[in-house]
Amino acid sequence: MAKAVTGVGRVTVFPLLHLWPDMYGVVAYATTGNFGDTAIVGYIPIPEVPDVYLMDAAARHAVGSSTTASVDWVLCTGWSARSVPKPGTLDLPEAAWALEIDGRGAPKDTLYGHNQLFTGRFSLDSPDLMDQARRVLDSRVPTRQAVPVG
Repeated sequence: MAKAVTGVGRVTVFPLLHLWPDMYGVVAYATTGNFGDTAIVGYIPIPEVPDVYLMDAAARHAVGSSTTASVDWVLCTGWSARSVPKPGTLDLPEAAWALEIDGRGAPKDTLYGHNQLFTGRFSLDSPDLMDQARRVLDSRVPTRQAVPVG
């Protein structure tokens, strides 16, 4: 059984290209601990999208091969999504959430105010907010257009 962490606070939900060239998932960023020193970055489960294992995605993107480089990449991805939101980002000022932990780590030094990182499967307690979070994917998935019949 996976360990879990829960909290209430600001949650930023954003689309993330995690498998090149066109496989997007939805990721959530929250904080917990003393003054938000622990970052929570997890994927929102969507049935038609493979799970987004953030530490694996980080290992493919991070400069350097160390665990610290992967932790830094995940922290930068979450923090950047909040500080410079892209179209389609959902910002929830106050939401109850839970994370089933599948990864953890710590940056070499405090990064974006964080000393610790937990990754995994993220959920919001409210079914309505979970639906809104899943719809963030719609901002990245092209809609099918009817082809005129000739």
